[in-house]
Amino acid sequence: MHGLARSGGSQELLRWVSGRADGWAGLLGKDGTVLHGVARVPDPASAGSAALAAECARELTALGARSLSFDRGAHTALLLPLDTPPGVPAPVLAVVGRRPLPDGLSTLLADAALPLAMCWAAETVERRRRRVDLAESRGREAVLHLLMTGQLSIAHQVAGALKPSLPDPVRVCVVACSGRDRDEVARVCAELSGGRSWIVRCPVYAHHLILIVPATPGQEDGRLGPRVASVVDDCVVGISEDVPLADTATAYRQAFHALAVARGLPERHAHFGAAPELALMAGAEGARWADALLAPLLAHLPRRGQDPGSQELAATLASWLAFSSHATEHLKIHRNTLAARLRLIGELLGLDLNTVADQSALDLALRIRATPALPRPVRPAASPSGPTHSLDEILRLPAVRSWAVQQLRPLDDPATARSSADPHTTLRTWLEHEAQLGPAAEALAISVPGVRKRLARLETVLRRSLLRTPSARYDLWLAFRARDLTDGG
Repeated sequence: MHGLARSGGSQELLRWVSGRADGWAGLLGKDGTVLHGVARVPDPASAGSAALAAECARELTALGARSLSFDRGAHTALLLPLDTPPGVPAPVLAVVGRRPLPDGLSTLLADAALPLAMCWAAETVERRRRRVDLAESRGREAVLHLLMTGQLSIAHQVAGALKPSLPDPVRVCVVACSGRDRDEVARVCAELSGGRSWIVRCPVYAHHLILIVPATPGQEDGRLGPRVASVVDDCVVGISEDVPLADTATAYRQAFHALAVARGLPERHAHFGAAPELALMAGAEGARWADALLAPLLAHLPRRGQDPGSQELAATLASWLAFSSHATEHLKIHRNTLAARLRLIGELLGLDLNTVADQSALDLALRIRATPALPRPVRPAASPSGPTHSLDEILRLPAVRSWAVQQLRPLDDPATARSSADPHTTLRTWLEHEAQLGPAAEALAISVPGVRKRLARLETVLRRSLLRTPSARYDLWLAFRARDLTDGG
């Protein structure tokens, strides 16, 4: 019995007891709730045995007895309350078998009561620990979601119940630990950071950890990403630039892009290459354009109380643009709910959300709105609906043209042309076919794995993620469009 308790816990002990009784064995609450039930040879009579045991457990509780034997028809039920430590509800051990019961069964139950009570107490503590861990994990995930959507004050309030406090400024690391248990890697990261970093289990990618690290020059926290990669031998780490806490969403995208580069490096970690943010390059004209584009969405009022409002729709759009179909895991909603919200967003904005062109415009508009430092001109009261710039006019701005040149410069490197088959054609064809591998492969007259390999090589060249979301496809589409407008005069 003690060997079964160590190897299989209460479930295996009950299975052994049910075999010795040639019947049904289980643990029940004092109200008759079946907590665990096992029949060595399950048959239609098992349900009746469980019902009889539940009835007897309620009778035992009402009588306040220390044991109970009850006969009904051809069956006998034996019940014995377990003694558990303080704070652990004491279940009732019940066995139901056909008469005559095996000799010595009552003595066997008395002997099995102690190891069963020990197993039950240990399992109860473990269940409570898991519930606490789950609650803390969900709380950290909620704080991350608030940071991603720019709700800093609420994020600080929720984070106040957890440790440590949110740092500012921050550096974000994304750790891919596909070969190891994520909880184990999280413990390693906590030890290496001395408990100073926020560690969040990514709600979208099951093998990713998101580390929000204090960006303090000269502190060991700044080296956390490389240290994790050196200690955990099968993980890969992408590391963002140092940013204000308000720009956590930008830092996450940077770290995710750096992760795509780190997968191809022997040291298994990479920092995000310094690059200007397009939202800043768009300036005040871009802010006016973004406000006008998103106005129908932000002014939306739901017809029913249970329908999503403007903020919820905007958060849904941002999540879908970042994570595509994985937004269901990020937002904890059903895929049908996501599809219905996207249809409504498309109708409100008059855009086709299935095209990379409209997706790129919306992604840029949302990023502009999420940039606190961007100046927003105040329109005169007499002309609230004055003229606004179009996206093409924004892309013609000198600062945006310079940004586009910098984005595409790696494709013009002679070394890139030698190692990749016409990178411009590959990327343009992929984007023109809505970033779908199948149609792009057909247009390029190569196989789908061939397109995937080309894009994987270009991830290293561009230092951006292409195949996994968040993807750089929006920036690339905007960069190509800006260059086409410049070339076309």
